[in-house]
Amino acid sequence: MHEILLIGLNHKTAPVAVRECLAFNDEESVAATAALKRLDGVAEAVLISTCNRVEALLVSPQPETAIAATKAFLATHKQIALENFADHLYLHRGEAAVKHVFRVAASLDSLVVGEPQILGQMKAAYRTATTEKASGPILNRLLHRTFFVAKRIRTETGIGDHAVSISYAAIELARKIFGTLDEKQVLLIGAGEMAELAVEHLLRQRSGTIHVANRTFERAVELAGKYKGAALRIEEIPAALETVDIIISSTGAPGVVIERDQVKGVMRKRRNRPLFFIDIAVPRDIDPAINRLNNAYVYDIDDLKGVVDENIEDRQREAIRAERMIDEAAIHFGRWLQSLEVVPTIVALRARFDGVAKLETEKALQGLEHLSDADRKAIARMTHAITQKLLHGPTRFLKSDGCQAESNRAAVIDITQKLFELDP
Repeated sequence: MHEILLIGLNHKTAPVAVRECLAFNDEESVAATAALKRLDGVAEAVLISTCNRVEALLVSPQPETAIAATKAFLATHKQIALENFADHLYLHRGEAAVKHVFRVAASLDSLVVGEPQILGQMKAAYRTATTEKASGPILNRLLHRTFFVAKRIRTETGIGDHAVSISYAAIELARKIFGTLDEKQVLLIGAGEMAELAVEHLLRQRSGTIHVANRTFERAVELAGKYKGAALRIEEIPAALETVDIIISSTGAPGVVIERDQVKGVMRKRRNRPLFFIDIAVPRDIDPAINRLNNAYVYDIDDLKGVVDENIEDRQREAIRAERMIDEAAIHFGRWLQSLEVVPTIVALRARFDGVAKLETEKALQGLEHLSDADRKAIARMTHAITQKLLHGPTRFLKSDGCQAESNRAAVIDITQKLFELDP
């Protein structure tokens, strides 16, 4: 019987210094997948390599041989001594391997639970395996079931809902305030990484012009060009407050950049249109007192972290539901896998019956030369139909849940083989 194996490491078991040494880029993955399939003891193989994990998913008739060969392959292919990463590896076998694959695809094993990228990366790995003819009937079935389960989890649970990054949480809050972010004018102050990420999220929401202000005007011009926006000098910020809707600030200034009185002075000119501040700077850029003005909203890094933490808790609650769905799917896949054990017996049983029927039919027809070809074909069809009907009951029993039970399967197969004198 072939066994499903999964050998790998991820962000939980290995630091980035180890993961990057063993990572495969797209081009390397093609050759490595084909090489895995050729290893001793490996019948099928899929290689999954991302920034957070490197995993070899295998089907093997000789598990111990395949495990040793895969570890040696990783060391040789990446020119790194096995002892330098062996302690970071994990090994899952059988049902544990199946559940792990389901969990990875559903992003339950990801650095950020619910992130969608891993499913696309697994689909790409599977496409490579099929192109290189490295996958086979068992992994084909497993991966198709994996993608179905992952889609079902994302559809039926809230595991992918709610923002779990600071920058995206900010945009979600903005959407709650404005309803829609279409054509909303944005002012980016400074050039912090999280602020830029927030701007990129805004652009995906079809926001309006991005205005960029920075103490170094050349940097403002550079960023404005990146977002097809407009560069401003720091001195132009007060005037910009009259027209923009969302301000994202992330400077290294020692004190506040925008004060309460500045905003109070422009709110009348804005006719009280909402003004939303996202303050991602430490120390803060935006005067917290602005929050006390009507239609002015200020969220700082601590507020956003609070939103993220709450959303992570929501995702974790949804992950419990997802785990139950994975357990159910693993049970169903396990039953299918166990059913494969009786296939050789069913094939041998059918061959036995067909062989006897064909031999006896040919003997009977030898003395019936007067029969036409049509008559002979009719007799052959009748004989085949009788064989099929006789085999229907035994075949259905061999595939039944009662036969598939671990305690019964081996005994039933053995009795069937002895009863009908089948080759084991």
